Amino acid sequence: MTLSTQELLDGILEGKHRALARAITRIENRQEGYRDLVSGLYEHTGDADVIGITGSPGAGKSTLVDKVAKAYRDRGLTVGIVAIDPSSPYTGGAVLGDRIRMASNVGDMDVFFRSMSARGSLGGLSTATADAVKALDAFGKDKVIIETVGAGQNEIDIVQAADTVVVLVPPGSGDNVQMLKAGILEIADVFAVNKADMDGADRTVQELEEMVHMDDGHVSVAAGHHGMGVDTEVDMPEKGDGSEDAPEPWETPVLETVATTGEGVDEFLDTLQAHADWLEDTGQIDAKRRQRTAEEIRTLLREDAGALVEDEIAEHGGVDALAERVLDGDTDPYSIADEVLDPVAACLERED
Repeated sequence: MTLSTQELLDGILEGKHRALARAITRIENRQEGYRDLVSGLYEHTGDADVIGITGSPGAGKSTLVDKVAKAYRDRGLTVGIVAIDPSSPYTGGAVLGDRIRMASNVGDMDVFFRSMSARGSLGGLSTATADAVKALDAFGKDKVIIETVGAGQNEIDIVQAADTVVVLVPPGSGDNVQMLKAGILEIADVFAVNKADMDGADRTVQELEEMVHMDDGHVSVAAGHHGMGVDTEVDMPEKGDGSEDAPEPWETPVLETVATTGEGVDEFLDTLQAHADWLEDTGQIDAKRRQRTAEEIRTLLREDAGALVEDEIAEHGGVDALAERVLDGDTDPYSIADEVLDPVAACLERED
């Protein structure tokens, strides 16, 4: 039975898991009515703590997420998990979507797990991910965890989606840490060296700590990402500026975990809570959510404008026909772009 948008919305707010599952399916597949559904969720969001967990393939993200969810449940908290998997080149769906990943939480209705496709997004996160997080938030989940596909430097999209970003690093040589330094490691609020019982873990921890504490004790790796390219960053007063209540900057901790046994998970959860408290105390949580909302608006405008342009291109015979005109020497790509967009610009001018 197909439920109406209002029935899905009511079901989510009433805590019905079937409604939540169907709503996320509608959101992920961009089915008719999904925009009205997400619009209806907005006023009921803002209470969940959103945690992003990323890292290189093989770091043990799925196993750690499983143990983290179990630990949160032991503390009486409800959990929603969105695992972003690679997209199938044939169906667009999640390649690993059918895998069993929540072995410690099977049968626990207060742990909701959903595998979603990256759908070719360069940052590993599809637009639907943020909407699915809103559904879990409105449903009343205390913690929402986004586990990313682990595709390398493009994972910086997680900064836009999560309040706290965790980067998992497997034990390895210093060369591996240096290779990652310029990319994915710069987005971390928390580092976790998973598989810490393996050889090389101590060295990896030491190298990460040296990265964090370089620059005469100032945090250089983590300092930037709370305001990466964002105009809404909260000013953090420096020590000695006369302000007795100047908040301490967040210094990115380096933790050790062994996800297979659960070792270090309690400390891991305590650190996540400490970062959440720091965000609240400094006002950074408002800045991050303002940044997130601004990016969602930009994304939707790009998508909708792109759809309008696609319609206009179809009116001109399709992109292949336009390309043929260029190859025939009749025009050039820049002139084509002007030709397609001029009617759109004219419509906007008339609206003004």
